Amino acid sequence: MFEGDFLREGGPGNRPSEQVQEEGERKAARRIAHCQGSPVREHSTKRTFVLFICLCYISPVVDNARPSRKKVVARQQRRGLRTREAILTRAVDIASIEGLEGLTVGSLAEQLRMSKSGLFAHFGSKEELQLATVEKARQMFIEQVTRPAIAARKGMPRLWKIVDLWLELVERNVFKGGCFFSAASFEFDSRRGVVRDRIAAIMHEWIGVITRAVYEGQKAGHVDPKVDPTRLAFEVHAIAMGAHWAYQLLDDRHAYARARTTLLEKLRSVATPQCPRIP
Repeated sequence: MFEGDFLREGGPGNRPSEQVQEEGERKAARRIAHCQGSPVREHSTKRTFVLFICLCYISPVVDNARPSRKKVVARQQRRGLRTREAILTRAVDIASIEGLEGLTVGSLAEQLRMSKSGLFAHFGSKEELQLATVEKARQMFIEQVTRPAIAARKGMPRLWKIVDLWLELVERNVFKGGCFFSAASFEFDSRRGVVRDRIAAIMHEWIGVITRAVYEGQKAGHVDPKVDPTRLAFEVHAIAMGAHWAYQLLDDRHAYARARTTLLEKLRSVATPQCPRIP
């Protein structure tokens, strides 16, 4: 509507008297300007307005048609993270079966049907790949064992849940080759380097979780206060590790049943009369 009024150019017969008067004034202004050597451009105001209208309508269309660089970068980062997670999930399975030393960029690229250069874009070396695989396994362990166990009631119920879920982790075949960290511990116990140091730190962290659960059991009145929490945590850890070893190396299908029986007897022997019943 408003564009039409500004752009329409009718004949003199169609223009009101005010427009005729304005045209006469413009002609007079041009004559004066001509005499002074500075010509006036008649349609400059009109052209400026039309250009403004065009920019108002065109610019948003252009901006919406081309995604911003930030959105493109964010999309690429999300795609890269998904690819990295898929690589590490497969790497954890391979390492739990063949060991971390059996995990190479070449073998992993072949199994995932990726190029070596594509894998090197995510992991610059075998050591970086091993460390990233260990961290992925730790994340899976926390999601499957630690976090659900911590959700249990403090005291003996939480302590038992920690042990039971650790054994169940292997029974449910979360890691294809058994308990990832039991295998990694045996593989790197006599080695030196950053991979061994990280595995050792994670195992210290896990034993600390068991030890804290014993302390909490004593505070809750469920565990005999005379018990040494560090020693009890050591014994619980040793029994579970023995079950992992027997299950994987000796193919002992009854290893976890025996481990549960042994652990229950141990925990019941240190329980107080106020301790709630455990399985």
